[in-house]
Amino acid sequence: MNGYLTLHVLGAILFVGNIVTAALWKTMADRTGNPAVIHQAARNVMMADWAFTVPGLILLVVSGALMAERGGYALDGLNWLTLSLLLFGLSGAIWLAALIPLQRRMIRLSEESLRTGVPSDAYRKASRNWAIFGTAATLLPIVILYLMVSQTGI
Repeated sequence: MNGYLTLHVLGAILFVGNIVTAALWKTMADRTGNPAVIHQAARNVMMADWAFTVPGLILLVVSGALMAERGGYALDGLNWLTLSLLLFGLSGAIWLAALIPLQRRMIRLSEESLRTGVPSDAYRKASRNWAIFGTAATLLPIVILYLMVSQTGI
């Protein structure tokens, strides 16, 4: 099980590390007010999701499922594992329903701002919504990380 655990920890590092880092990149880019910097950051956030978040997600799901099955973890009733799975699903739903569409919108709107020379109100609104939903989608995996490490009974 050590190999699966190593893959699981690597997946958690890629997943949580990238979502925290991406938020920092984008926030710093937005603060410049420079449309070129903002557009590049918006594109890089999406690229980093494909390069790091998605592989981290795959490692987490596959290694976690294998460890749960081989370790005989109970998936009935409420425990640290089932709560983690519930929170992980909620975080995923936020990504699919809100964050990915907002990221695509921010890329498009930031590209438009290259022509106008300033970020539009529509970009700022999409960015603000991305920050709100992104905070929720980031805090949930941090709670899961705590549950995974502590395996606290509920």
